[in-house]
Amino acid sequence: MSNSSSFNEFLLLAFADTRELQLLHFSLFLDIYLAALLGNGLLITAVACDHRLHTPMYFFLLNLSVLDLGSISTIVPKSMANFLRDTRAISYSGCAAQIFLLFFLLGGEYCLLTVMAYDRYVAICRPLHYGTLMGTRACVKMAAAAWASSFLNAVLHTVNTFCIPLCQGNTVDQFFCEVPQILKLSCSDSYLSEVGLIVFSACLGFGCFIFIVLSYVQIFTAVLRIPSQQGRHKAFSTCLPHLAVVSLFVSTIIFAYMKPPSFSSPALDLVVTVLYAVVPPTLNPLIYSMRNKELKDALRKV
Repeated sequence: MSNSSSFNEFLLLAFADTRELQLLHFSLFLDIYLAALLGNGLLITAVACDHRLHTPMYFFLLNLSVLDLGSISTIVPKSMANFLRDTRAISYSGCAAQIFLLFFLLGGEYCLLTVMAYDRYVAICRPLHYGTLMGTRACVKMAAAAWASSFLNAVLHTVNTFCIPLCQGNTVDQFFCEVPQILKLSCSDSYLSEVGLIVFSACLGFGCFIFIVLSYVQIFTAVLRIPSQQGRHKAFSTCLPHLAVVSLFVSTIIFAYMKPPSFSSPALDLVVTVLYAVVPPTLNPLIYSMRNKELKDALRKV
């Protein structure tokens, strides 16, 4: 990694030039961060402490909250520190750590959302086999596979990115380090290996997306066959929060990285990045607890 660059820091994108606006952005990020800490912390505590929530669905939800806490903590505290110190700098190792952690945590979250879609499919479409297919050992293995695969993916992307020679300066057009912005600083065609790795990861991600879609096609088909309205309502209530979280996660990332160039502008890119990197970890606990009586009761006890 030492051959990648002759500088020891990167300069991140500034939200504002005036001190007043910097402090305003600090206050906004602080509020969002505290809300994410509170929401995910309460959810983790509720699931861990209430024995009624020791089920596969809540086990995966606990893992999701841990990943959400990690992802927002990778970005927001550094941004707040820069607002306060009126600086744009991030160290070379700090930038590499951000890229690794974001690939690890966001990739793990996407893998976990895929596993949670399978959990809902088994619960609704194959309820008689749920205890066998979603036993404790099976759930632990699936969660471990999600964490391990995202870790391997993060290592590959981080090492590959920082082995690329950088010769276009050290200014990153984003308020945190991300691979596409680092690749813009690379020399000639040396970035193509990382682009190939990104395409491969995107194909795997698309495969997970197709799996989620097919799972929900089967789920909705099964739910619509339930004769009682109360039964349909109960089945939908266990699926809609997960579907909302998946939609929020996937749609913001797709819009951030696949929007037409004609829609691109520095201000819009900044807003979209905040939407996919900061907003989902804050909203996910609210989405899951909004229509979940068991979780609401557990949260009240906490």
